[in-house]
Amino acid sequence: MTETEPEVEVNGTATEAEEDQEDQDIKQKKLTRHDGGAADLERVTDYAEEKEISAANISSAVEQFGNQRHKENELRVAKEKELQKVQVKKEDIELIMNELLVTKGQAEKVLREQSGDVVAAIESIIMSD
Repeated sequence: MTETEPEVEVNGTATEAEEDQEDQDIKQKKLTRHDGGAADLERVTDYAEEKEISAANISSAVEQFGNQRHKENELRVAKEKELQKVQVKKEDIELIMNELLVTKGQAEKVLREQSGDVVAAIESIIMSD
């Protein structure tokens, strides 16, 4: 048989060309089915256009964040200065340390926050735990 002659079915079996064609048809159906799902997915998902963020916008945001952090630090330092002005007794600090088992720094801080009032300081520590 020559190449130009079509292959003929022998004894009821399919030729190689027919088998190849069937394989291609099956693959095409699978691809079509898969693509149809992708198209459906595109229809149901939201489309959000990508936008570039300019360097100016980024630097502005960073500057605002830095300013906010700076203000918070200033407020914290001012509060600590105010607390340092409050007079507390050494005996009161020791009482809070011994009764509530807290460190000297914690006892002093809470006592200063409560303006030297031992009872209020003890209540504050108990309520925060």
